[in-house]
Amino acid sequence: MNIRDMMRRSAQFHWHRPAIIAGESRLTFQEAWERGCRMANLLLSMGLKPGDAVASLEDNTLEAVDFFLGAAIANITRVPLYARNARSSHLSMMEHTHCRAVIVAEHYADQLEGMNDELAELEHIIVRQKDGYESWLAGFPATDPDVPVQDDGNYVIRHTGGTTGKPKGVAFTHQSWLEIGRNWFFTLPPVAPGDVCMHIAPISHASGYMFVPIWLMGGVNLVVEKYQTGPVVEMMEKEKVAYMFVAPTMVNDIMQVEGVETKDWSNLKVLMIGAAPITEAAVRKAYSIWGDSLCQLYGQSEGVPVTMTMASEWVTDVDGSNPLRSLGKVHPFCEVEIRDPETHVALPYGEEGEICFRNAGQMSGYWENPEASAKTIVRGFIHTGDIGYLDSNGYLYMFDRKDDMILSGGFNIWPTELENVLATHEQVIEVVAFGVPHERFGESPYAIVMVKDPAAVAEQELIDMCANELGSYKKPIKVEIQTTPLPRTPVGKMSRKLIRAPYWEGAGRIK
Repeated sequence: MNIRDMMRRSAQFHWHRPAIIAGESRLTFQEAWERGCRMANLLLSMGLKPGDAVASLEDNTLEAVDFFLGAAIANITRVPLYARNARSSHLSMMEHTHCRAVIVAEHYADQLEGMNDELAELEHIIVRQKDGYESWLAGFPATDPDVPVQDDGNYVIRHTGGTTGKPKGVAFTHQSWLEIGRNWFFTLPPVAPGDVCMHIAPISHASGYMFVPIWLMGGVNLVVEKYQTGPVVEMMEKEKVAYMFVAPTMVNDIMQVEGVETKDWSNLKVLMIGAAPITEAAVRKAYSIWGDSLCQLYGQSEGVPVTMTMASEWVTDVDGSNPLRSLGKVHPFCEVEIRDPETHVALPYGEEGEICFRNAGQMSGYWENPEASAKTIVRGFIHTGDIGYLDSNGYLYMFDRKDDMILSGGFNIWPTELENVLATHEQVIEVVAFGVPHERFGESPYAIVMVKDPAAVAEQELIDMCANELGSYKKPIKVEIQTTPLPRTPVGKMSRKLIRAPYWEGAGRIK
């Protein structure tokens, strides 16, 4: 089984049903598939061949859907880029995946300008002009090119952070992506033809896991280009949205919209929350609005889902467990072990260790990075770097992250990235970065620096250094400036856990 063949079959079975909503555009399966075929033929006309990697930098638009479908039809491996990343990340992602082309929305084109001169394998930077796109696309045939597709061929290469913050590629084959989609929906209320799945998070991120399963089951994928809470709430009700993936930041934003409690949410089957920590208070408030449609997801780019829990087992009382403080219950098709971080020996229920898992669809290894792969995959299990425990009822809890990763608004941020940038300032003697609770983002980066002369450096200057070097979403929300040394452990080491502990007191969840 491969994604192209299965999506083609669904387009044939549901040809007259609505498939895509994007802005003012509403497409049936037949119309959307024909646009995808035109995009596939466009890509192939440029000399690209099945199996080639093509990057994309775009928002949730009809044009992005064209590429999503067209890449599958042409058997092109998608490499999503993230608009909030720094230029260096775009370069790294395209270079090590050997991208031959990149398609970019016109308003992001300046981020990639000149990269074809910097990357030897990058032959085409395809700037999708807003004016003229429709006539350009229409100039290519709507016939299905029917190129060869192998089940074990690559479908998409997504990226995650590494221990130094450098992006690592995670390749998914057609087969593995289908397995993830099947498992993703296994414990959820079933999708009926015509059910609407709303994508306010980028389909290049976690929300994209839902696109193919919704298509295969005759549902409607509604993509939202610009995330604005008021219009989103109105659209959710108007379009009778049934499925939706949101980061905690979005949940908190949406809950602030006036009148959200009185809307008609009777069509909502699943409001899935994942990608970052969420406080117990936020869950309780969300439950008061959306009730049993609430769902919690935990996983990583390397493999997902690890947990998938509907409200009936999340916002509830269970003897011997604390579901609201947990990551949810372990998915039926996922095996979780809590291992000793040093010996990798599996530990009993209730004992703290590193969260490790294996499931269908997980990565076989990082893209062209055997050293990192060997560290992450041990005896078939993905080592998450998250520290927690598993109770006897199957609820999974997280205490801390072995590598101190900060999860902010669905994005991974490595403290060492911030520390390396801040340490380059001539006044900085010592620096530590860590995550602190944030009502909207779940966590946000925070830094403390020891400086020579506090009059010679400004907090905003340090924040701007991080934003310019790493991208705005990685900048710390605050930098404390002091002239005294940072706290030490009894053996003289600087401990992020020790330093950040006071900031998490009373946060309402384990950290």
